[in-house]
Amino acid sequence: MKFDEIMKNNDTKFLNRTLKRVDSKLARIFMPWILKHPKSMYAMIRLARTYKKSRRIRAEEFLKGRKVPPFLILSITSNCNLKCTGCYATATRTLCNNKSNNSLNLEQWIEIIREASELGVFGFIIAGGEPFLMPNLLKISKEFKDRLFLIFTNGTILDEEDYQKLKRQRNTTIIVSIEGDQQLTDLRRGDGVYEKVLNTIDTLDEIGVISGISVTINRNNFKFWMDSEHIDELISKGIRLAFLLEYIPVDNENELMLTQEESIEFREKVLNYRETKQIFLIHSPGDEEYMGGCVSAGRGFAHVTPSGDLTPCPVSNIATHNLTKSSLKDGLDSELFKVIRENEHLLETNGSPCALFSHPEELNLLAEKVKAYKTS
Repeated sequence: MKFDEIMKNNDTKFLNRTLKRVDSKLARIFMPWILKHPKSMYAMIRLARTYKKSRRIRAEEFLKGRKVPPFLILSITSNCNLKCTGCYATATRTLCNNKSNNSLNLEQWIEIIREASELGVFGFIIAGGEPFLMPNLLKISKEFKDRLFLIFTNGTILDEEDYQKLKRQRNTTIIVSIEGDQQLTDLRRGDGVYEKVLNTIDTLDEIGVISGISVTINRNNFKFWMDSEHIDELISKGIRLAFLLEYIPVDNENELMLTQEESIEFREKVLNYRETKQIFLIHSPGDEEYMGGCVSAGRGFAHVTPSGDLTPCPVSNIATHNLTKSSLKDGLDSELFKVIRENEHLLETNGSPCALFSHPEELNLLAEKVKAYKTS
């Protein structure tokens, strides 16, 4: 079927309209890819229909007084095969590289996803630790073909079996962590990681799986990412998404955090890329200013730790509900989440890359007030 004939198809028009409603650039970036990979068409149409249905369900829940986020972040395992400098998961004690940790099993995660889907959650961001250390990880996205899954991985341990499953599971996008070139990546992540990451990116492109990158933007690498040639090189390798996340200090390591001037300079470059590059960019904290501040605590997402604690975001370590003992519905209705959402000043970054990080004393007082516990 020729391009023009495909574009006249009613299902294709519906998919194109849905992408444009979310963001006009989504259609410009992903429709050509979808048409190049026609086997993905029906999966994408299914996701578009689910997106529309989920948005309606969330609106109904809102009328009941419940704020359900469109995305849920699942730190699905506390194990990782790397020891990256400045790791958030290590700082919040999400990581626990031993056999005695109390991470949820696959069936427990499936139950959480099932309840979340019924409440109107559309997409699931799978993080860790390293997600591909979870045995039979891709059973999750196979179980929920009508939901979007973004798996954030260090890109070093995917094997042939994983790739064969990904070829068939078109609702799954792989986001690979990278710092820049070989020197920048291996400096933070370990010798030989950069080469493995590039091999993973190339393989994903070869088998027709949508892939993206996640970058921790800091003072060592922000100039690298302001050079458009480096973005162009990754686009040529099939990268369609980039998460550019400014470094949040851990253990008082502030020297890697961008200065206010550097953050402004970098933001201007991101906005330029959005106008000139064929890639969809998510920039934190820059994008949050268009959303009225931080989107944690259910405004845009919520986070579940490896042991099932529901926290406002991955870099916070306080909770009042554990999803092995209570429902997601009860957790979203918690005083902890409500107070964070209703106190707008807690959602302001105050020059920091993270809103909650910039209000530690107030957050501690809030935790005491609502009887929240430390998840680590």
